[in-house]
Amino acid sequence: MNSAFVPTRRMGLYEPMHQMDMWGDFKGNNNCFDIPPSMIFDDNESENTSHKSIEPSHKYDEESSKPADKVLRRLAQNREAARKSRLRKKAYVQQLENSKLRLIQIEQEIERSRQQGVCIGSGLADTNLLRSSGTTNPGIATFEMEYAQWVEEENRQISELRNAVNNNNGSEDDEELRSFVESGMRHYFHLFKIKQTTAKADAFYLMSGTWKTCAERLFFWIGGFRPSEFLKVVAPNLEPLEEQQRVDVCNLTQSCQQAEDALSQGMLKLHQIVSETIADGGQRNYMGDAMEKLEALVRFVGQADHLRGETLQQICRILTTRKAALALLALGEYLQRLRALSSLWASRPNTSCTT
Repeated sequence: MNSAFVPTRRMGLYEPMHQMDMWGDFKGNNNCFDIPPSMIFDDNESENTSHKSIEPSHKYDEESSKPADKVLRRLAQNREAARKSRLRKKAYVQQLENSKLRLIQIEQEIERSRQQGVCIGSGLADTNLLRSSGTTNPGIATFEMEYAQWVEEENRQISELRNAVNNNNGSEDDEELRSFVESGMRHYFHLFKIKQTTAKADAFYLMSGTWKTCAERLFFWIGGFRPSEFLKVVAPNLEPLEEQQRVDVCNLTQSCQQAEDALSQGMLKLHQIVSETIADGGQRNYMGDAMEKLEALVRFVGQADHLRGETLQQICRILTTRKAALALLALGEYLQRLRALSSLWASRPNTSCTT
């Protein structure tokens, strides 16, 4: 018997050694290798001939007599073909996923616009349709869907919180209100978390504010609302306050303004550095230097959201449970009014909400 063959009893199939190596190269890919009909035997025939001497076919005599380098070259070609096939399949699957996300996103915005007439300046539909590249960043598409869900959940929570405040008997430390406050806090921190993930995918998009409505962008600051603005908005709803509470809120407002000024100065400095780097196009690798400096945008977004989260936590520590609930309710209703104002602005005669 030729030494290049090893008779194996597996479904009546006899495999030459070099063919077994090829099976290993294509393991897990059912479409990469077809079994020739001549290699499949009937079970009865195999049983009857199991004790007979098995002679290789003339085809495999020729195959085994080929030089080793030709066999290795064929194996290498097969591996390369399989690799290219896997890459094409991966690219196709990724394209389908991107198309699916974009379709869901556009369908949601169309339905929301039909029901509410909301300004499409939030970037959930018009921005993508105007993108000339034709490919949506998967991270952005995911964020836009998650943010739309976040707004819907916020509206639901505001409604429940409003009912809970109205039904409260005036107790400053109500357990039901406490649960609503904790739920509202978790909701805002969830937004900060998904924003940080999106900033890593595309910080320019997140800081542009196109995912917000028109009126909200009027008060936009490094990816969201100013913490000091939040305190000014909710302050009238917190009276009467105890003297110590009033002092603490005043100190918190000043601290927020100082932190905001520091971050704003940092942003201005970043603008200046990047501008100078690009203007000095004669230096080596100036584009690489500019790209490296722009990575700081991700940190600025994270620091701004950290300041927002700290402000929310501090105001809840300073105030009673009822007053903290009133603060969250005032913030939520304020954002709702800004979105309603955007809708009115978009629906005024012969005009549209533009970015």
